[in-house]
Amino acid sequence: MRIRIADELLMFLPATRRESARRVAYDGTSTLGHLVESLGVPLPEVGPMTVRGERVAPSARPDAGEEVLVEAVPRPQPVPLEPGQAAPRFLLDVHLGTLARRMRLLGLDTAYHNDMDDPALVVQANEERRVLLTQDRGLLRRRALWFGAYVRGSRPDDQLRDLLERFAPVLAPWTRCTACNGPLAEVDKRDVERDLEAGTRRSYDVYGRCVDCGQVYWRGAHGGHLEEIVRDAARVVADARPGGNGATGTGPTPATVSE
Repeated sequence: MRIRIADELLMFLPATRRESARRVAYDGTSTLGHLVESLGVPLPEVGPMTVRGERVAPSARPDAGEEVLVEAVPRPQPVPLEPGQAAPRFLLDVHLGTLARRMRLLGLDTAYHNDMDDPALVVQANEERRVLLTQDRGLLRRRALWFGAYVRGSRPDDQLRDLLERFAPVLAPWTRCTACNGPLAEVDKRDVERDLEAGTRRSYDVYGRCVDCGQVYWRGAHGGHLEEIVRDAARVVADARPGGNGATGTGPTPATVSE
């Protein structure tokens, strides 16, 4: 059997064997999905697979002499939503902490734990119907995982762009706590004065507070940098979504905490 891999998926193959077309020994019983994963490509990264121009499922068992075309997941990729769910929810593995904070800055419902192992991540992703984002290929190959995606890039800027281009989510900047993912609400300065340094009280009058953890936010020294991240994200989403647009929501204030 000959398997032709899309260029976008060659990164998952061993560096010395990244030919787009591969001849694979076929025993007649293995599924197509098993063969593709045996090459190193996680199935959550695989889009349409075709034999002689016809779509086939990962469970298919083509004839030994066939050529199979394996494409990457189309972008933007839709995410199945539960009844009453307005937007995708995400869960990030332990290595993507900075990306998690940036996603929360953009108003994306983003769960993150710095001490959760792989089985627990799969359980939470499945129970809460969250898209599991990771750079662990083995984690993506877990059969129990309902929906996962590989995050491309080593820098947070590149990782965020990859996430936005892949899912083109609706953004609601400044509406979530970057520390815990809770919703932000506007708050009267008098209600938070006791929690502020004297210089902050003198310099700022508009504040927000996390409904869940109580973290207080205001337009501080990092505001300009965070606003730039939000503007860039809105442009990326607008470009990724045919006929769509970027950010749609607003929140109380830019956060002073680090992104």
